[in-house]
Parts: sequence; C-alpha cells; structure tokens
Amino acid sequence: MRFKDAFEHVENYVIETRRELHRLAEPSDQEKNTFAFIIEEIRKLGFSYEIVEEFTVVAKLQTGRNGKTVALRADIDGLPVKENKHNLKRERTCISNRPDASHMCGHDAHVAMLLASMKVLKEIQDELVGTYYFCFEQGEELGRRKGVTAILNYLDEQCIDTVWAIHVYNKLKAGKICVDAGPRMAGVAGAMVKVIGKGGHGSRPDLSNNPVYAAANILVNLGGVFTNRIDANETVTCGITTLTGGGTPNVFSDEAILAGTFRFFNVEEGRKAVDLFKNVSEHTAAMYDCFVEFDEKTKVLGVPVITNKECSEFAKKSLPEFIGDNCITSCDKWYASESFSAYTSMYPSVFAFLGIDNEEEGSGAEHHSEFFDIDEKVLMIGVKATVGYATSFAKINKEEKIDVGS
Repeated sequence: MRFKDAFEHVENYVIETRRELHRLAEPSDQEKNTFAFIIEEIRKLGFSYEIVEEFTVVAKLQTGRNGKTVALRADIDGLPVKENKHNLKRERTCISNRPDASHMCGHDAHVAMLLASMKVLKEIQDELVGTYYFCFEQGEELGRRKGVTAILNYLDEQCIDTVWAIHVYNKLKAGKICVDAGPRMAGVAGAMVKVIGKGGHGSRPDLSNNPVYAAANILVNLGGVFTNRIDANETVTCGITTLTGGGTPNVFSDEAILAGTFRFFNVEEGRKAVDLFKNVSEHTAAMYDCFVEFDEKTKVLGVPVITNKECSEFAKKSLPEFIGDNCITSCDKWYASESFSAYTSMYPSVFAFLGIDNEEEGSGAEHHSEFFDIDEKVLMIGVKATVGYATSFAKINKEEKIDVGS
C-alpha cells in the first residue's frame, strides 16, 4: 500500500487543521462553527455522510471489497475555560477566538487526526478492503450522551466489528502511545443533593434548622463512610467540589447544595458509593431537622472505558509496522471519564492514549487547565496508528468474530 506517500501528504494538513479547530473552540452542544468546518472538510474529501444529531455527523467510506467494518471516533467540543496565552513553557502557537471557550482537553487534536486519517484512506482507497465509518461526536464533556446516543443508534444498523478512538494524554511522554487492555478511564456517578432546612436570624441558630451546617457534616461524614464501607480492593474517588448556601453573614438560609462526582473502575462499587451518599445525606440531615432532595443525576452516569483484550493484542502486533517499534508503551489508567465507554460496552474497541508530555514544548499541563497544550509533533503518530489499526483490522477474516466481553 502507498502509506508512506499518503502520510507525507497530510503532515502539514493535520497541524494546520488542528490549529484552525483550536481557534474555533466552542463549548459542548454549541459546536456550530466547529461542525461547519468538519462538514466542509468531509465534503472536500469526497465522503458521503449523514448528520445524526444537531452537531454530530458520521462519514462513510465503502471500498466495495469484502472486509471488516471499522468505526473511528473523535469528540469535537471544547470547554468553557479561558486559556492562558502561554503554556507551561512558551507562548502558544494559536489561541482560541473566544475568551470563554478553549480546547483545554485536546479534542481539536482528536478531530484533526481523524480528518487527516480520512484523507490518507481516501488517497489509497483502491487498495483497501472493508467499510469505514468516521464519527464526529458533539457534547462529550457534558456527558449528556446527545452525540454518542445518536452515533450508536446509527452504528447499530451497520454491523460494526470494532471501534477505535484516541485521546491525547498529558501523563504520557510525547511520542508514545498506549493501547493496553482493560479499564482505561473511569466510570462516573453524580452526587448532587439539596439540603432543606429553616432559615432565620444569624443570632439564633436554635430557632433555625441550618442547612449549611447539615451539608458540611454530610461532607465530613461521607469521608468516614467511604473509608470504612468501600471495598478496600477497589478505588472510588469522592470528588465533592461544591458546597453552597446562604450568602449573608447574619442570615440562615433555607437551602444548601452539595455536589460532585464519584469515579470508579468497578460499577458495583460505583453504585454502592451512590447508595452510601444518599444514606449519609438523609441521616445526617435528619440530625439537624433538615431533609434532602436528590438531583436526578445522583446515579451512575457512565461506566468505565474498557479496551477489549483481543483488540489490544491485535493493535500491539499491527501498529509497529506503521509507527515503529519504540512507540508503544503502557501507562496507568486515567481517573477522568469519557463517553467512549458507551462504545466499548457495545463493540470490541480500543481506546488509545497518545502521549503529549514534552517539557521543552511546555505541553505537560493537566487537562482542563488554562495552561494545557499539546505537542503537535505527535499528531502524525496518531494518524498513522489510526490508519494502521483500521486498515489492518479490516483485513481480518470476515468470519472471525471478537466478543465485546473479551
């Protein structure tokens, strides 16, 4: 196959595309301009496509030759975060056009790599087998499943054999890629409760039922319960990030809000965490003559991202031909959550981590930080890995099946 020339033809394209997408950054479910850019690129490349949700699209390449059916996915949304004009080391190569939105998680890189992969596959399509779907998903950061649900409904009718996605990762050295099997990103559960008491004058707590005090004690009690009740062999992180109530120093409010998330790699322990949160909230509030109302999101919202064992092994065997022998490595699982878990629950999948940590480039900041940036030199590794996995998998015997539970 003519991979070498095709890869060389997109080296500048993937960088320029990423920079343009970075400038277009828009928050989740507001990706109007980003979506328009993606649609225009798909049209230029000559792919058929179907808009499956307001800002979600699936493009298709059908070779007409017998082979596996492969889906490739990229998330397209930015974050409502104002980026610093510098990363950890230097001034950025490009800045978001909007002061209230930025690509501080790397989704601009994800889209650029998928579009560049499409460009490569289009150039060599006469040598390919199988069918390829290219999925551009809106709203991943919100976890509202608007984009992912629409894509999965579409793919449900396409007899998909495998799904591949890449996430750039600041904890992995630039130039390295991890395709390890098993849990890669955490499941997530919401923890949101309104504590309702009785307001009054700040001088007489005995005549009020102070919901702020009750909420504060819920938070304290939750720590002790987690220590003693969560399975010692499992990890469930307790991320209570918000405690609000009142606003005037001499007035007891009627309500207080406690909110956050739990992250886990064992779904049963995640469910247990939600039950413990509800139990602690109800009983602690009752101690102070308050009561509680739980938000509908106080439940398991997403399961862990699981890379299929057989797909992982296949990737480790097939990718060196495309990215060299020294790129593939292992890394710890990531406690953030990702809507790609919905794909891995349904299809044999690979969720690859692409390292971006480069001290000289200043690209090692935490995801969602104002200093987050990527090392653009790694983008072609992502393109080659995407094309390599997709084209290699498509050539597997059509009758051979991989179980999603592997």
